Amino acid sequence: MKKVMVNFEKCLGCHTCELACATSHSKAKSFLGAVLGGETPPISVKVLADKTMCFPLQCRHCTDAHCIKACITHALHRDEVSGAVICDSQKCVGCWMCVMTCPLGAISEGLNHKAVKCDLCKETGVPACAASCPTGALTYEEIEEYNQGKKTDYIVNYLKGAM
Repeated sequence: MKKVMVNFEKCLGCHTCELACATSHSKAKSFLGAVLGGETPPISVKVLADKTMCFPLQCRHCTDAHCIKACITHALHRDEVSGAVICDSQKCVGCWMCVMTCPLGAISEGLNHKAVKCDLCKETGVPACAASCPTGALTYEEIEEYNQGKKTDYIVNYLKGAM
C-alpha cells in the first residue's frame, strides 16, 4: 500500500500541504474559488513546529487502526482498493472515540461536529499534500521504496563523510 511518507529534515514549515489539502477538498477545487466562495474546507494535514523542526502530520492509515475498532457507528472503515482508512461523514455522530484512540492525533473536528481525517485524496488518486510539497518532504510511495531511498541516502552521506 502506498502511503504519504515524511522526511522531516526537508520540511520548511511552509504550510503548502495544508493549502493543497484544503483546495483539494473544497467544492471549488481551487484556492481562490474556495476563498471567494466563503468555503471552509476540511484540512486533514497540519504542520507542527517548534524551534528546531517542522513536521507535517496526517493519518498514517495504520495496519492495525485503533480508530476503526473504536468507531461505534462504523463510520471509519478501510477502503478495500487503496487500503486507506476512510471516514463516512454520513455515519459519523461525533462521539470522538476515534480521536481518543488515534496515537498520532491525526483526526480532528470538521464541520457539523464530524470527524475529519486524511483520505489520501481518494478522488484524485494522488494526495494533494505530497504532490504540492516544494521540498519533497512529503512523498507518496510504497514503504519499501521509501526505506530503500533512506538506506541509499544514509550510505551516500556516510561515504561523503568517510572521504
